[in-house]
Amino acid sequence: MMRRILFQFILILTCFVSVEKVSSQADISMSTNWFNREGYNPAAIARTDYIYLFTGVRGQWTNLNGSPEVFNVHASEYIHKLNSAFGLSLVSDYIGLTQTINPMLNYAFRISNDRDWSLSLGISAGIFSRFVDRSRYNPVTINDPLLFYNLDKVLKPDANMGAEFQNQNFVIGLSTTHLFSIGKLTNLFLNTNHRYGYFIYKNSNFEIFNYNLGIQAVNRNNLTVMEVNGLIQLKHQTGLSSGSREILDLGLTYRTSQQMTFLVGMNISTNFRVGYAYDQSFIPGFSQNSTNEIILEYRIPSKASSTCIQCRDEENNWYH
Repeated sequence: MMRRILFQFILILTCFVSVEKVSSQADISMSTNWFNREGYNPAAIARTDYIYLFTGVRGQWTNLNGSPEVFNVHASEYIHKLNSAFGLSLVSDYIGLTQTINPMLNYAFRISNDRDWSLSLGISAGIFSRFVDRSRYNPVTINDPLLFYNLDKVLKPDANMGAEFQNQNFVIGLSTTHLFSIGKLTNLFLNTNHRYGYFIYKNSNFEIFNYNLGIQAVNRNNLTVMEVNGLIQLKHQTGLSSGSREILDLGLTYRTSQQMTFLVGMNISTNFRVGYAYDQSFIPGFSQNSTNEIILEYRIPSKASSTCIQCRDEENNWYH
């Protein structure tokens, strides 16, 4: 039965990602996707040992008027009796005269609760809303036909889906976003359907540090961007039988779109983290203004949630 469900899910996912006509805008850009994958793969919320809270703020191309500003918040919890995780998220993306608000409800089913491996299937559904503030237009040509004077607000259904496999050393994921944008034309002001595939290798066998190595492919229309990430997590001895030992993360990401990101994170306490990402573009003739991103993460330990199937020991790193 479970094999049949998995086969059907993969078949549906393949059908969704196979064909797409021209659409409009790219997915939101968050450099901290290596810290939290839920933004593009709802299967990633199946974290079994704690309630997870995430907030991210991104300011892109600093010192440029109308540059993108993104606010991103997620919350999720795993219910052991249902083998299921439930969550909600909200993304607010402001660029120029346009603001996008994207609230979503997220669900993930965890096929296995085995400590050695897990496979999760996820889906999210919500609303995609885009508003153009016409009062802020200041065109040189008032009657320019490219200006959307008659567009007040776009309100459309939205959905994402994905799958994620994990064991002690590997995370493998596949997902697709904005499913209702498939086949839609650009004049509808919808986000473009994206396809994500990623592979992460985790190593937590060293006494003073962990490290993750990851590669990700993002595809929309005829454009594919590859992303490579390396993240090292410095640790210290706490004397605790469980819980995170990481105190500082240092990471570097390179994209084939000629962008590089420096990542840093710090454990304020065992379950509270702050992170920072700095982006820099190296495209000739492109704006060299930097991009800054700040995140806050908080975990409510398993004893305070409804989980605690197997509380992870100190050798497991923060992100899983």
